Amino acid sequence: MVGQATLSWFWLDIYASQLRTPDGHYQQDSDVTPHPVALEIRYLRDISREQLLEATQDQWHKLGYDASRSEAWLDALTRMMPNVKAGERLVYVSDGVTGQMYYFTQQGKQRLLGTVADEAMNDAFLSIWLSPKTEYPKLRNQLIGMNR
Repeated sequence: MVGQATLSWFWLDIYASQLRTPDGHYQQDSDVTPHPVALEIRYLRDISREQLLEATQDQWHKLGYDASRSEAWLDALTRMMPNVKAGERLVYVSDGVTGQMYYFTQQGKQRLLGTVADEAMNDAFLSIWLSPKTEYPKLRNQLIGMNR
């Protein structure tokens, strides 16, 4: 494991996250995913699919992604993003170019939600957490192991 962090909004814990790489280290150049990574998010409260998609769109806007491109990416995510309940996990696994999104129930049942074949979308999705321009730099630093 590279690092872990919890996102809180005021006094509410939203999710706990972990970043993993094959060797336990994260290195970033100009590309946020220059090597394989797995980002696990364990939700600490129920969140609707619509809320997840809206938050994703908001983060892409704040990161400066082109609106027409991010709309196409959001359409792709709409087909794979579920409603999540407290205790459930979404895990995004990237080989550095493409990615796969998995859903784990509270009982540990696993389901592949979909694949991201577009490298730009793969990077954009992970940039929400891993970009130096993220809205949550403290969370990023914890995830990438800067606060060990």
